[in-house]
Amino acid sequence: MPKIVCLGAGSFSFGLSTLITLLQSPTLRGSEIALVDINPESLDLSARLAGWLNKRWDCGKIISAHSNHKEALPGTDFVISAIEVQPREALWRKDFELTLKYGLRQPYAENGGPGGFAHAARNVNTVLEIARDMEAACPEAWLINFTNPMHRLCYLVNQYSRIKVVGLCHQLAAGYAMTAKALAPVLGFNGAEAFVSTHADPCNHYPMANMAFQGMERLKITAAGLNHFTWMLALQDRRSGEDLYPLFRREWQKLPANFEPLTRDIFDIFKLFPIPGDEHLDEYLPWLTNAAHKAWERYDLSLYDWTLFEHLRQAQWRQVSEWIANRDLNETLTDPVSEGAVELIESFVTGVPLYWEALNIPNRGLIHGLPENAIVEVPGTISIDSIQGEAVGALPKGILELLHREVSASQLCIDAVVLGDRDLALQSLLLDPVVDDISTARLILDDILETNRTWLPQFH
Repeated sequence: MPKIVCLGAGSFSFGLSTLITLLQSPTLRGSEIALVDINPESLDLSARLAGWLNKRWDCGKIISAHSNHKEALPGTDFVISAIEVQPREALWRKDFELTLKYGLRQPYAENGGPGGFAHAARNVNTVLEIARDMEAACPEAWLINFTNPMHRLCYLVNQYSRIKVVGLCHQLAAGYAMTAKALAPVLGFNGAEAFVSTHADPCNHYPMANMAFQGMERLKITAAGLNHFTWMLALQDRRSGEDLYPLFRREWQKLPANFEPLTRDIFDIFKLFPIPGDEHLDEYLPWLTNAAHKAWERYDLSLYDWTLFEHLRQAQWRQVSEWIANRDLNETLTDPVSEGAVELIESFVTGVPLYWEALNIPNRGLIHGLPENAIVEVPGTISIDSIQGEAVGALPKGILELLHREVSASQLCIDAVVLGDRDLALQSLLLDPVVDDISTARLILDDILETNRTWLPQFH
């Protein structure tokens, strides 16, 4: 049975669900799960939770806890990474506010724009250190990455180490939710009226999840592109195999005009449906930052509520502590939503092929016109120690150009940080669709590198 290392075991977004699904897997009975977190409180809580559930459910797992990844890596077969430089929300807010000083308002500032540059840059040295340590301690292990910006950090590992890497993201669920909402009158899905937005608001979570689950059960989406920037190539009925794309196009037009208006415009113009939803899609488009037009108001592009989610993070782990103390098997513990890591590991271990609809892997000809070393998000099949992406061929020229520009900007970002090269960093920002002025780009770059000096000593 494999040894599995969970980096960032106290992750708000991925730590809890990943840990529980690993524990619940009967296929992985006898496996060792090594929990790693640099926050001692998060590590202690995760370890106590794992120990309690492992015994309560008779999972048969071997649990260990580590404050440093180096001591956990020897003999490891899989490393699941959900690390983030902390404090996550406060740094994200700073990334957004930094550019306001120079008259540039970013749409979201997480994965694209100067905020995406800063977010990726802060993680580069840590992720590269982990990859180097894996080369020494477990060179054949797979790195399963959840950390954003996804395609930037997966490119880092693939380009600058010998470690095999795959990135997993659940954003395809937004595509399932939106297609199910549009097709609800025809296919009889329930709850479509309650689902009003894909925006990152807790009020939207359950209506969106309800539609996504119904959509995934009945529909089959084939999507390709980059993480948080994928496009629906095909839509089928899982039961009959019928092509539902023409029906979806007609039914989508009947939805209220204020439902995902940016997605609506891009779909109308580029003729393929963009999967991510407005708030992720907006980071990669060049038409949303002009202060005179204020397109963010026209499209109702809300920002991430940093204060709210910081409080939710704290509340989640307080709740987990109470569950442990009271031995309360809450539904969150008994029925978690998998993020995909356990399914991939089970397929690797058993050799039973698994088709997965969104894998972030090196391109190698899967999407024509993008660099071979670009990290693309495509469907693919997992089997013993291998991942075979599904070749999707050529994309429409306009969409390909949008993707190619993002690939160039993101790769230059990583190359610049690895090499400590300010010229490459400036080129990255100038290729980013959010930035439209050379002098402003220089000022923003200097500010990013100074503000993040702690994590970027190579520039100083």
